[in-house]
Amino acid sequence: MSRHPEVKWAEREDKVFLTVVLPDAKNSKVNLDPEGIFTFSATAGSDNLYELKLDLHDKVNVEESKINVGVRDIFCVLEKSEKKWWSKLLRGGAKTPHYVKVDWDKWVDEDDDTGGPADLDLGGMDFSKFGDMGGMGGADEFEDSDDEEVDKPEDKADDKDVGEGEDVEAKAESLKSS
Repeated sequence: MSRHPEVKWAEREDKVFLTVVLPDAKNSKVNLDPEGIFTFSATAGSDNLYELKLDLHDKVNVEESKINVGVRDIFCVLEKSEKKWWSKLLRGGAKTPHYVKVDWDKWVDEDDDTGGPADLDLGGMDFSKFGDMGGMGGADEFEDSDDEEVDKPEDKADDKDVGEGEDVEAKAESLKSS
Protein backbone atom coordinates (compact mmCIF):
# COMPACT_ATOMS: atom_id res chain seq x y z
CA MET A 1 0.00 0.00 0.00
CA SER A 2 1.29 3.47 -0.86
CA ARG A 3 1.58 6.50 1.40
CA HIS A 4 0.87 10.14 0.71
CA PRO A 5 3.64 12.75 1.06
CA GLU A 6 2.93 16.13 2.63
CA VAL A 7 2.03 18.76 0.00
CA LYS A 8 2.24 22.51 0.63
CA TRP A 9 0.68 25.02 -1.74
CA ALA A 10 0.31 28.75 -2.35
CA GLU A 11 -0.83 30.76 -5.34
CA ARG A 12 -0.60 34.01 -7.25
CA GLU A 13 -2.97 35.23 -9.91
CA ASP A 14 -0.95 33.52 -12.66
CA LYS A 15 0.66 30.51 -10.92
CA VAL A 16 0.42 27.88 -8.20
CA PHE A 17 3.36 26.84 -6.03
CA LEU A 18 3.31 23.16 -5.04
CA THR A 19 5.93 21.62 -2.76
CA VAL A 20 5.94 17.87 -2.22
CA VAL A 21 7.86 17.38 1.03
CA LEU A 22 9.66 14.05 0.80
CA PRO A 23 13.30 13.93 1.95
CA ASP A 24 15.63 11.55 0.12
CA ALA A 25 13.07 10.71 -2.57
CA LYS A 26 14.26 8.20 -5.16
CA ASN A 27 12.82 7.35 -8.57
CA SER A 28 10.64 10.47 -8.55
CA LYS A 29 8.04 10.64 -11.28
CA VAL A 30 6.01 13.81 -11.77
CA ASN A 31 3.32 14.23 -14.39
CA LEU A 32 1.21 17.28 -15.14
CA ASP A 33 -1.77 17.15 -17.46
CA PRO A 34 -3.12 20.34 -19.14
CA GLU A 35 -6.53 19.59 -17.62
CA GLY A 36 -5.02 20.10 -14.15
CA ILE A 37 -4.20 16.54 -13.09
CA PHE A 38 -0.96 16.44 -11.05
CA THR A 39 0.47 12.99 -10.28
CA PHE A 40 3.57 12.10 -8.30
CA SER A 41 5.26 8.88 -7.22
CA ALA A 42 8.57 8.11 -5.52
CA THR A 43 10.19 5.85 -2.99
CA ALA A 44 11.76 7.10 0.23
CA GLY A 45 12.91 5.81 3.59
CA SER A 46 13.10 2.03 3.69
CA ASP A 47 11.74 1.75 0.14
CA ASN A 48 8.26 2.99 1.06
CA LEU A 49 6.18 3.94 -1.98
CA TYR A 50 4.64 7.43 -1.95
CA GLU A 51 1.95 8.33 -4.48
CA LEU A 52 -0.17 11.37 -5.04
CA LYS A 53 -2.87 12.44 -7.46
CA LEU A 54 -4.30 15.96 -7.28
CA ASP A 55 -7.20 17.12 -9.42
CA LEU A 56 -6.35 20.83 -9.51
CA HIS A 57 -9.05 23.49 -9.47
CA ASP A 58 -8.49 24.53 -13.10
CA LYS A 59 -6.36 23.97 -16.19
CA VAL A 60 -2.62 24.64 -16.26
CA ASN A 61 -0.06 25.51 -18.93
CA VAL A 62 2.26 22.49 -18.94
CA GLU A 63 4.88 24.06 -21.25
CA GLU A 64 5.40 27.08 -18.97
CA SER A 65 5.35 25.13 -15.69
CA LYS A 66 8.61 24.24 -13.94
CA ILE A 67 9.54 21.36 -11.67
CA ASN A 68 12.65 21.08 -9.50
CA VAL A 69 13.48 17.79 -7.77
CA GLY A 70 15.66 18.51 -4.75
CA VAL A 71 17.09 16.46 -1.89
CA ARG A 72 14.39 17.44 0.64
CA ASP A 73 11.42 18.20 -1.60
CA ILE A 74 10.01 18.52 -5.10
CA PHE A 75 9.15 22.13 -5.89
CA CYS A 76 6.74 22.95 -8.73
CA VAL A 77 5.68 26.27 -10.21
CA LEU A 78 2.52 25.54 -12.16
CA GLU A 79 1.47 28.25 -14.60
CA LYS A 80 -2.30 28.72 -14.73
CA SER A 81 -4.03 28.69 -18.13
CA GLU A 82 -6.09 31.71 -17.10
CA LYS A 83 -4.83 34.54 -14.90
CA LYS A 84 -7.33 34.36 -12.05
CA TRP A 85 -7.34 33.50 -8.37
CA TRP A 86 -8.62 30.06 -7.47
CA SER A 87 -11.07 29.69 -4.61
CA LYS A 88 -9.23 26.49 -3.55
CA LEU A 89 -6.50 24.13 -4.76
CA LEU A 90 -8.59 21.11 -5.68
CA ARG A 91 -11.66 20.63 -7.86
CA GLY A 92 -14.96 19.46 -6.41
CA GLY A 93 -16.70 19.96 -3.12
CA ALA A 94 -14.83 17.33 -1.13
CA LYS A 95 -12.79 18.26 1.92
CA THR A 96 -9.10 18.89 1.25
CA PRO A 97 -6.99 15.84 2.24
CA HIS A 98 -5.11 16.12 5.54
CA TYR A 99 -1.71 15.92 3.80
CA VAL A 100 -2.38 19.06 1.67
CA LYS A 101 -1.50 22.23 3.61
CA VAL A 102 -1.06 25.92 2.95
CA ASP A 103 2.54 27.03 2.39
CA TRP A 104 2.57 30.11 4.61
CA ASP A 105 6.15 30.94 3.53
CA LYS A 106 4.92 31.63 0.00
CA TRP A 107 1.34 32.66 0.70
CA VAL A 108 0.13 36.12 -0.38
CA ASP A 109 -3.46 37.29 -0.05
CA GLU A 110 -5.21 38.23 -3.25
CA ASP A 111 -5.50 41.91 -2.29
CA ASP A 112 -1.83 42.03 -1.19
CA ASP A 113 -0.42 40.58 -4.42
CA THR A 114 1.72 43.23 -6.08
CA GLY A 115 3.79 40.82 -8.16
CA GLY A 116 6.83 42.08 -6.29
CA PRO A 117 9.31 40.55 -3.86
CA ALA A 118 7.11 37.58 -2.91
CA ASP A 119 7.71 36.22 -6.41
CA LEU A 120 11.51 36.33 -6.09
CA ASP A 121 13.48 33.11 -5.85
CA LEU A 122 15.80 33.60 -2.87
CA GLY A 123 17.35 30.13 -3.13
CA GLY A 124 20.90 31.18 -3.99
CA MET A 125 21.20 34.37 -1.94
CA ASP A 126 23.82 34.73 0.78
CA PHE A 127 22.32 36.21 3.94
CA SER A 128 25.50 35.83 6.01
CA LYS A 129 26.26 39.56 5.86
CA PHE A 130 22.68 40.63 6.56
CA GLY A 131 23.62 42.34 9.84
CA ASP A 132 26.49 44.30 8.22
CA MET A 133 24.32 46.88 6.49
CA GLY A 134 26.58 49.45 4.83
CA GLY A 135 25.46 53.07 4.93
CA MET A 136 23.56 52.71 8.19
CA GLY A 137 25.09 55.53 10.24
CA GLY A 138 24.98 56.10 13.95
CA ALA A 139 22.70 58.44 15.89
CA ASP A 140 25.04 61.44 15.49
CA GLU A 141 24.41 61.35 11.75
CA PHE A 142 20.84 62.56 12.19
CA GLU A 143 20.00 66.19 12.98
CA ASP A 144 16.89 66.79 15.05
CA SER A 145 15.73 70.30 14.15
CA ASP A 146 12.98 70.44 16.78
CA ASP A 147 15.41 70.32 19.72
CA GLU A 148 15.15 73.37 21.98
CA GLU A 149 18.14 75.18 23.40
CA VAL A 150 18.33 74.44 27.14
CA ASP A 151 20.63 76.07 29.67
CA LYS A 152 23.06 73.78 31.39
CA PRO A 153 22.48 73.34 35.16
CA GLU A 154 25.75 75.10 36.06
CA ASP A 155 24.69 78.13 33.99
CA LYS A 156 21.47 78.43 36.02
CA ALA A 157 23.40 78.34 39.32
CA ASP A 158 25.58 81.25 38.19
CA ASP A 159 22.54 83.38 37.31
CA LYS A 160 20.72 82.65 40.60
CA ASP A 161 20.06 85.69 42.78
CA VAL A 162 22.88 87.75 41.29
CA GLY A 163 21.75 91.35 41.32
CA GLU A 164 23.20 94.37 39.59
CA GLY A 165 26.21 95.87 41.23
CA GLU A 166 26.75 92.91 43.57
CA ASP A 167 30.15 91.36 43.83
CA VAL A 168 29.92 88.04 42.00
CA GLU A 169 32.87 86.59 43.89
CA ALA A 170 31.30 87.44 47.22
CA LYS A 171 28.02 85.84 46.16
CA ALA A 172 29.88 82.70 45.07
CA GLU A 173 31.57 82.49 48.49
CA SER A 174 28.22 82.78 50.24
CA LEU A 175 26.76 79.98 48.07
CA LYS A 176 29.68 77.71 48.93
CA SER A 177 29.33 78.24 52.67
CA SER A 178 25.60 77.56 52.74
